[in-house]
Amino acid sequence: MKYVITEKRLAAFQDELRREEKGKLTVEKYMRDLKKLEDFAAGRSLDKELVIEYKQYLKDCGKYKTKSINSYLVAANRFFDFMGWHELRVKTYKVQRETFRPENRNFTKKEYQKLIAAAKMAGNLRLALLIQTICAVGLRVSELQMITAGAVKKGIAQIYSKGKERQVLLPRSLQKHLMHYIRKKGIHYGVVFRTASGKPLDRSNIWKEMKALCEKAGVEKDKVFPHNLRHLFAVTFYEKSKDIGKLADILGHENIETTRIYIRTSSYEYQKRLDELNLVFL
Repeated sequence: MKYVITEKRLAAFQDELRREEKGKLTVEKYMRDLKKLEDFAAGRSLDKELVIEYKQYLKDCGKYKTKSINSYLVAANRFFDFMGWHELRVKTYKVQRETFRPENRNFTKKEYQKLIAAAKMAGNLRLALLIQTICAVGLRVSELQMITAGAVKKGIAQIYSKGKERQVLLPRSLQKHLMHYIRKKGIHYGVVFRTASGKPLDRSNIWKEMKALCEKAGVEKDKVFPHNLRHLFAVTFYEKSKDIGKLADILGHENIETTRIYIRTSSYEYQKRLDELNLVFL
């Protein structure tokens, strides 16, 4: 039997991922990552030696970070398991977890407030409320469509994501503003943050609107994306409660190790704590 990647086999693998109810973006990422291996093989039959060569190429070519390389290898291994080609599996690279969040990716509460103020100044109330809803509740951007008129009225939303269901409470102040917004817009049912045709805003629309706001707000574009709002919620909640278990439940994490990534302090805060130890006497 030849271990060759074919379009038919890739399509069967894609169908399997969908049957497992993987999210659309997850399926797309698996297929994108597998394309790397397909391009490298260039029609050749796979064996363990060639897969190891592929792994070494990813590391030596200088194009990819270790995290990205591991993502490509995980996709390859998952495909091999599906095909029954278990002998082709390779190990991923071990990566030590970062102890702090790089400053150029650290989105602060002050910058968050600047974004909201800029959205209001631009007369974009929808965007101002959208940003606050993601951040004040700790949502994934894909979960925003589950903030419905009914959820706003109840003050609680049912979130279905990654095969799990959880409930999230809306802060009373946010609920009050959202109630005013849906009355003003005549939204009696369905998703709150919608296009003119009534469809939920998609990820690309939200991303573009937030990026366009950066210059007016005086905030670096590299720091502004929906997931950073979720990170800010996590850091702020943990600073107040010190309850990582409750935070994991709110964020919808099965593994607390995932939650730990969200609450890393900035490099500035880490440096400050090191200096406060006063362990240098020369």
